[in-house]
Amino acid sequence: MKMTTTNKNKHMKKTIFSCLMIITTIAGYAQTSAANLEQLFKEETPKIISWRRYFHENPELGNREFNTCKKIDASLKDWGITTRIVAKTGVVGVLKGGKPGPVIALRADIDGLPVEERNDLAFRSKAKGEYQGNTVSVMHACGHDTHISMLLGAAEVLSKVKNDIQGTVVFLFQPAEEGPPGDEEGGAPLMIKEGALDNPKVDAVYGIHISSSGDLGKIYYKPESFMASSDWFTIKVKGKQSHGASPWKSVDPIVVGAEIVQALQTIVSRQTDIIKAPVVITVGKFHSGVRANIIPEEAHLEGTIRTLDDQMQKDIHQRIKQTATKIAEASGASAEVNIDTKTLVTYNDPKLVAKSVASLQKAAGGAANVLPISWQTGAEDFSFYGKKAPAFFFNVGARSPQLTAAQSTSHHAPEFMLDDSRLDVGMRAFCHLVLDFANAK
Repeated sequence: MKMTTTNKNKHMKKTIFSCLMIITTIAGYAQTSAANLEQLFKEETPKIISWRRYFHENPELGNREFNTCKKIDASLKDWGITTRIVAKTGVVGVLKGGKPGPVIALRADIDGLPVEERNDLAFRSKAKGEYQGNTVSVMHACGHDTHISMLLGAAEVLSKVKNDIQGTVVFLFQPAEEGPPGDEEGGAPLMIKEGALDNPKVDAVYGIHISSSGDLGKIYYKPESFMASSDWFTIKVKGKQSHGASPWKSVDPIVVGAEIVQALQTIVSRQTDIIKAPVVITVGKFHSGVRANIIPEEAHLEGTIRTLDDQMQKDIHQRIKQTATKIAEASGASAEVNIDTKTLVTYNDPKLVAKSVASLQKAAGGAANVLPISWQTGAEDFSFYGKKAPAFFFNVGARSPQLTAAQSTSHHAPEFMLDDSRLDVGMRAFCHLVLDFANAK
């Protein structure tokens, strides 16, 4: 049966009308979903601030975050998220979305530092812990309390919209980012060793660090090398002991050690192409001797190396060893050099960064609030995750508008303080990254 022109026109109008209705309906769903998500963010923000203040008042040292672990684990279970304990006190949560898709990991570190808090916060820490055999004060002096809280907020929100998630979300609450005690294993390497990224296998991993100097609520990022590797070195100089009144009978390890300290800086200033990437060599400890009138037999130096390029890291190691040993030999002493790698270069996968920036702009309220920055010489064990999957680590500013960047308090300092009123930006970032990932270009 042939269709008349009139019937064709009626059919076409009906088809167009149906398509418009479908588009309108889809648009309506999108608007409703966005409105619902915004409402969830607003409801979650006071909770994040409350959690942050609880964790700030109750910090625990690395590999000893027992109560922190219990609280995180219980919260995730309350929201229907499957959990398991790894790396002594770490928590891995797994949330399966309503649709098939990639596996996205979100990471927060949970440990405090052996620092005595000095400020007038109502929720300042009075906690104590054991560090290197001594009872010490404990403080969240680097903002890990905010990281826990932002990720908990994201976990609860995502659990409420899990049917809209394409794929699976893995929540990584990691202990001992500041380093495990003594010879214990810990931190990101132990999380990885115990399968935190393998069950299920993660396709991408994101992490956030709060910034006490960054503008409140703004996000800062850099593709490729972002944060430095961290190596700790020890140099033991062995000379010959004698009376301080007759130094010619000695081989003075203090003088040799002092020469080594000075020469290490020429590795940076005269031997390294710092146009390629910056390098830092710092001697933080120098110990020798027991009396003013005795030239001792040994001197011990300890320090840290920061590099932003893997090949430069290897080169610096070799130059430090050569410099110390040759200076010692020239004076008739000997030098033993040991270098321990604590973290790798934190490398942000350029393709993942490009794919993620639009989501960060949503979270921070526009492109003007998401800013590229230069590399940083601080270090992060988040860097190890980047060896297992594409990774992206970025900062969220938390400096009070009443302060300039110069007035902000330093991380790891007793006076460390943050403005926690915009922690929702970190939560929003985590959620948008997950919800947008499968369709992001």
